[in-house]
Amino acid sequence: MVRNNIELDVKTKCIEQGKTQVQIAEDIDTTKAYVNRIIKRTDGVVNKTFVQMMESLGYDIEIMYVKREG
Repeated sequence: MVRNNIELDVKTKCIEQGKTQVQIAEDIDTTKAYVNRIIKRTDGVVNKTFVQMMESLGYDIEIMYVKREG
């Protein structure tokens, strides 16, 4: 299982950066609706088969965010 709450993570990072989902969508040349749909996906942003493979091996998944420098 993916331990992260992706929706909360993205919203927190948006607040930290002073950006909205609309601005994120514009930055990556897509729509706010698509960004929102990805964030709220019930099956997550990580490939389901990958999650199942890691679970089969006895692992959960944690996504770590590292701020790029520069």
